[in-house]
Amino acid sequence: MGYGELNIRSYNPQKDRARVEDLERRCEVGPAERGFLFTDTLGDPICRIRNSPIYNMIVAELNNQLVGVIQGSIKIVTIHKPPKNLARVGYILGLRVAPLYRRRGIGSSLVVRLEEWFIASGVDYAYMATEKDNDASFKLFVEKLGYVKFRTPAILVNPVNYPMYRISSKYEFEKLKVEEAESLYRKFMSSMEFFPSDIGNILRNKLSLGTWVAYPRGEAWGEILPSSWAMVSVWNSGEVFKLRLGNAPTSCLMFTKSSQLMGNLVPCFKWRGIPDFMHPFGFYFIYGVCREGPMSGKLVRTLCRLVHNMAAKCRDCKAVVTEVGGSDTLRRHIPHWRLLSCPEDLWCIKGLKNEERESFYELIKTPTIGTLFVDPREV
Repeated sequence: MGYGELNIRSYNPQKDRARVEDLERRCEVGPAERGFLFTDTLGDPICRIRNSPIYNMIVAELNNQLVGVIQGSIKIVTIHKPPKNLARVGYILGLRVAPLYRRRGIGSSLVVRLEEWFIASGVDYAYMATEKDNDASFKLFVEKLGYVKFRTPAILVNPVNYPMYRISSKYEFEKLKVEEAESLYRKFMSSMEFFPSDIGNILRNKLSLGTWVAYPRGEAWGEILPSSWAMVSVWNSGEVFKLRLGNAPTSCLMFTKSSQLMGNLVPCFKWRGIPDFMHPFGFYFIYGVCREGPMSGKLVRTLCRLVHNMAAKCRDCKAVVTEVGGSDTLRRHIPHWRLLSCPEDLWCIKGLKNEERESFYELIKTPTIGTLFVDPREV
C-alpha cells in the first residue's frame, strides 16, 4: 500500500484495550445526514461479542499505530436451505478504521482475515448489517468482497419519555420462567430465519431481563394457550455499551429542544418529547416477538408499552428498540417514531464453502418466511 507494513493480528487486552477504546470514540456510525452515533464500550472493547458462543476481535497496526479493528461471532441458526435448514454462520460487526487511515485497503484486509478465521472454524455463511445509505460499507462488502443483499429488516426506535403509557386493564400479563419461555420459542419460532440454536443461553444471560406474555383478561395461561396472546423478551443493551448522537440534523435538535420546552411549560398536556440523545444513553432491546390470535397485534403493542414503562424507571435508558423483518406486519403494532427509526437496515451475506454454492444462490432468492429473529447479542 506504500504506507508501511500493515500488521493484522488478534486483539491483546493488555496491549490494545485503551487504544481500541480511543479508536471507537473517534469513529462515527451512520450516514452524516442523519447524525452520527458514537459508542462508549464502558471499558470493555469486546462487550458486543462477549456473550456470543464463539467470538474473535482482530486489530490492524500501521507504523506502531492501531488503525483498525473488526469483530466477529459464530453460532448455529435456522436458515432455510435443504437438507437440514441449519447453518453455522459468522456475524461481522464493529469494523472501524481510523479516519486518517481510510481508503488504504485496511478495512478490506480486516474483513478478509476475519473470513479466514470463519472458514477455519467451519462457518457456512458470513453476514453483516449496515444502513442501506452507508455507501462506503456497501462498496466494500458488496462491490469489492462479493457479499450480496439478503434481507432488509426495519429498526424501530421508541424514545423513553414521560408520562408513562397507560396500560389497558383489558389484558393480563405474566413473566415466564426461562424454561417455559425457551419451550415456547422452540415451538413457535424455531423455523424462523436466523433463530439461534442456543436460545436458552440467551434467555439465561444476565442481560436478558425476562420474557413477558399478554392475553385477554378472563382467560387463563396454561397448557392450553389463550385465544390470543403475545410474547416478548427484553435485553438491557445499556449495561453493555452506551451511545451518543453527534452531528444531529437541525430539525432533530429543534424538535428536541422545543418538545422539552413544551413539556416544562404545559405539563398538564402530557407532551411527549424526544429525550436528550446528545449525551450518553442506554436502551432496551425487545427480541423474540411472537404472537397468535386475532387480538395479538394489540397485545404486542401493549407489551411494548409495558417495556417502555420499565425502561422509564432505568437510569440512562432513553429508548426502546426492536428489529423486525422488512415485510413483517408486526411493525404497525410496535410503537416507534419514524424520525428516529431506520425503515430499511441492510443485511448482506456471503457463502464461504464452494461445495454449497448452489444452495447459497437458492437461499438468497428465497423471500423471508415469517418473522426474522434478531439476536440481541448482535445489536
